[in-house]
Amino acid sequence: MGLSATHVILLLLVVVLLFGRGKISELMGDLAKGIKSFKKGMADDEPIAKDPPRTIDQAGQPIEPARDRTKTG
Repeated sequence: MGLSATHVILLLLVVVLLFGRGKISELMGDLAKGIKSFKKGMADDEPIAKDPPRTIDQAGQPIEPARDRTKTG
């Protein structure tokens, strides 16, 4: 008991009659703008800073990396 082609066509016809062609194209344009904005926002995210690799001295103790004194915060 799925949707046949006739059901889909009737459903689309009812939607067009209720909303009109102009309103549907306006909604699709707004949806496309939202998707573009979302993708741009995802691309603009800064990558997560990784911890620098830790080194071990001859005694097996971890050596802390030198801190960058030029950065504030």
